[in-house]
Formats: sequence, structure tokens, C-alpha cells
Amino acid sequence: MLNLGLFDLPWWGYIVVALVFTHITIAAVTIYLHRNQCHRGLDLHPVVSHFFRFWLYMTTGMNTKEWVAIHRKHHARCETAEDPHSPQVLGLRKVLWEGAELYRAESENKETLEKYGKGTPDDWIERKLYTPRHNWGVIAMLITNLVLFGPIGLTIWAVQMIWIPFWAAGVINGVAHFWGYRNFQADDASTNIIPWGIIIGGEELHNNHHAYPSSAKFSNRWYEFDIGWLYISIMRFFGLATVKRVAPKIVMSAPKEQCDQQTLQAIITHRYDVLAKFASQLKSTCAEEIGKLRGRVHLSTSVKQWLHLDAAQLPESARAPLQQMLTSSKVLATVYAMRQELGGLWGRSNLSHEQLVKQLNDWCRRAEASGIKALQDFSRHLRSYTQKPQSA
Repeated sequence: MLNLGLFDLPWWGYIVVALVFTHITIAAVTIYLHRNQCHRGLDLHPVVSHFFRFWLYMTTGMNTKEWVAIHRKHHARCETAEDPHSPQVLGLRKVLWEGAELYRAESENKETLEKYGKGTPDDWIERKLYTPRHNWGVIAMLITNLVLFGPIGLTIWAVQMIWIPFWAAGVINGVAHFWGYRNFQADDASTNIIPWGIIIGGEELHNNHHAYPSSAKFSNRWYEFDIGWLYISIMRFFGLATVKRVAPKIVMSAPKEQCDQQTLQAIITHRYDVLAKFASQLKSTCAEEIGKLRGRVHLSTSVKQWLHLDAAQLPESARAPLQQMLTSSKVLATVYAMRQELGGLWGRSNLSHEQLVKQLNDWCRRAEASGIKALQDFSRHLRSYTQKPQSA
């Protein structure tokens, strides 16, 4: 094939170029837009910050203020009708395949931009070029690709144009709120798609991010890998990035006889981990009780999930069948009531620390007096949480 560009590469060379270009774009989204601009988990050297901003202008035409505002609104209104892109509300298919359209529609909401877009770049180049002429960048990228690689540059450009709309707007906003595993029982449906965040820069670890939004590091378990954090660590070594916040490390000690303020603070800090451990440790007990009820009570396939949701998150259609099940099983009624009390502990802002510690100790006392072994074991687990700051 006749090559009219400056570089004549083998077929696999063009694939490598496309992958490198799109990977830089992914890095710009996760490091600059997401962790730096949106959640302020790190500061970037001005040269690095503007390189990412310029690269996104060339490869996506996205505006920093728009992206940040829409994502902040997503966190503030997650899984509600006001969430710009919740698959729990809009359906997975719509978010997966029409994520870019949902983004564009929300970007026209001036109230969203003003309320959630504060603190983003507002310098001369943003006001005169990046915002009003956002299409110029992608056109310049097309011309650059054609000059460098000839006609095949059009294909590389097309891949660049669909990369973020599919992987970020579709897969992360869609799949990562629908399928996957959860380390933390967050207040939303966020999941980790896979434990190795490479293709989408670490964004695959979405449940970890929703549990600790301001953390610059998305990996949390020993087996998880966040390539975005690898890049941040390299930049930090060279003085190009300053990490401001990472998720606090979960530290366990021998169970205390009584919970104290340190235990309380650790439990509140790690509340999503606490709820996840509660669901995990009570899983077998709940499954055994549900098995005893089959044939006597009509049970939905979602009943196991209902037991570990906050009452406010429970679908209206689930309330009556759940109540029927709880009435039929003292064990399930106890487990559910204890779960609701535990989940409400950190929402009682009108109580002093001393009062909250007293309530926590009372919760543990009643759990251990319940006669339910898994609940007794969890009480001991709860008294093992301790507070220890993690260095970045």
C-alpha cells in the first residue's frame, strides 16, 4: 500500500501507535481529569498538567470544567434520577452504548457546570481556545495523523475518537455500576470490573474509588494493580506530582474488651469495609435460613441482596416480601435489624463521640448475646479495627 506519510511502518507498527496514543489519553483522563482536577487527590507540575490538558484537547475535544462537573454530580447524585449516567436508572445498554450522548446532554446543563465545576482551569488559553474552539483540536489531530502516517492515519484517528466514549463513558460509567466484584459496601452500585487496572488506567477499580473518592490510588487489595498509580509514583519520584491523599490502610489488632474512640473512628473511616465484611461473614447464616424458608415463603432471587442494603436503598417492590421473610425467621430478622443499626451508626451526627462509643459497645453486646455464631464472630471482628494513618 502506498504510504504518503512521513513514517512508513509495518502493519503492527500502526497498531502500536494507536495503542500508545489511546493509552496516553486514558492516562490523561484518569490522572489529570479524575484524580487531580475532580477529586484533588494529587497536585501535578504545571508542565504535566498542561500537557494532559493539551493532549485531551487534541484527542477528545473535552473541556475540563464540563468533565469535572459531570463527574462530581455523578458522585453527589449517584444511582438517582439526577445521576447523569446511572445504569441502575437508565439501563446498562443505554449507558454502555450511548454514554457519550449522555455526557454531551449533561454538559449543556449550565446549573451543573456552575455548581460542580468550580476550581478548574480558567486561564487565557482555556477561555480563548480550549473552550470556545474545542473542535479545532480533534481536527488538528486528524491532520497530524495524516501527515505522519498517510491514509492509515485516518484509521488511527478514528480509534482515538471512539476510545474514550466507549471505555470511559460506556464501560466505566455502565459496566462498573452493574457487574463486577465489590471490596466495599458503598452507598451505590459501583463495582471493580477486574483487579488489574491496565486497559482503562486503573479506572477498572471503580468500587475502590467510590469508597475513597479522594484517594489518588485506586488499588486497595494486595492482588490489585492500578497502572495510573504506577505513573503517578514515577512522576512523584521526579518531582512532577505531589500525592495529597490515599485511602487509609485498614489495620486490625487483637479484639478489645470494649470499643473505644479509636475503634469508633476506625469503623467510621472504614465503614464500607465494615459493611462488606458483615455481608461476607453473615452470608452462610443467611443462606441457611433462606433455605429453610423455601417452600413456605415466596422468595425473590434478590432476597440475599436485600438483607444487606440500607432501608433507604431498598426498592419499593421489595419491602413487602422482605417483611414477610423477616416475620418468618427470627434469625434473619435479627441479622437485618443489626445490619440497619450498624449502618446508621455513622449517620448520627447529633450524638457525641462518647454516646456513639456507648451505642457501639451496646451493639456488640447484643450481637454476642444473640445466639447467632456468625454475628458473635463479627462482633469480635468489629472490636479489632484500629486507626493508623497510611503514608502516601
